[in-house]
Amino acid sequence: MTAIAKMDHGGGLDRAIEQFGGKRDDWIDLSTGINPKAYPVSELSDSNLTALPDAQLTNGLVQAARRFWRVPIGADVLAAPGASALIALIPLLRNPGRVRIDTPTYNEHAAAFVQAGWQVVPDQAHARVIVHPNNPDGRLWDGTGERPGDRLLVIDESFCDVDPDHSHIDMAATPNTIILKSFGKFWGLAGLRLGFAVGRAETLARLRDLLGPWPVSGPALRIGTTALLDEDWANATRKRLAADARRLDAVAQSTGPTPVGGTDLFRTYACSDAEGLQIQLANRRILCRIFPYSESWIRLGIPGTPDAWLRLQAALAEP
Repeated sequence: MTAIAKMDHGGGLDRAIEQFGGKRDDWIDLSTGINPKAYPVSELSDSNLTALPDAQLTNGLVQAARRFWRVPIGADVLAAPGASALIALIPLLRNPGRVRIDTPTYNEHAAAFVQAGWQVVPDQAHARVIVHPNNPDGRLWDGTGERPGDRLLVIDESFCDVDPDHSHIDMAATPNTIILKSFGKFWGLAGLRLGFAVGRAETLARLRDLLGPWPVSGPALRIGTTALLDEDWANATRKRLAADARRLDAVAQSTGPTPVGGTDLFRTYACSDAEGLQIQLANRRILCRIFPYSESWIRLGIPGTPDAWLRLQAALAEP
């Protein structure tokens, strides 16, 4: 049996089922860094589904986002149908040139720039992308030595909501700087498709034009606004995820894999054979993530139920 895939992102459960069998309900998907205990969603009104999203709803979401992320004066907030949509569009903001993207990191950034005709380089460039905290090793960027000037600077903070004290949101008011925020990961509602770009109005203007009118659905506007205003839930969730991340490290280390890093939404480990361990877990209907650039790294999301914890520990402990 071969490994499922060395993918640039999580997911791929359908492919795993084709190779290893079972039904979707049989599987535990730990290939993503999505909070397994999602924000509770209340019933939607008919108008959330039938009416075009109006300016009042959009403004409510933007104001909630400004408050939650402490967006500085001078920076604007643009809501979009997921951070991935923004990642795909950002290379179109400038004429193709050279972009610096330090590796290893989330490969969709490089893929988007290359698709738009850019060249990825390790040093001086017309644009730079920083994933903070980095995916998959969780390293933090200290912000020193970076003065964008005319260069486009993109800071992807999709996983920063578990540790907001490390956010570089204060840089959002700097010209030519874009801070990306993901809603689906921390709030566990990836299917809602909601993400944000934060930066000066003139920096975001072309993105706004590319997204067109009504980029965010009525349900996403309402649910996103409610969730962003619920700071009690956010604080309690951070504490739970931190405890669960420490527990996952303990489970992994007790069976062999050693921590490389990560965030409180996912953990990355080193082992002797990442493909072999992926297959071992898949045989027990547990999906994890491996990488095209490493034969030893494996990434696990946070289990969401007592049964998932027990099944993961048993599967890791198999000889």
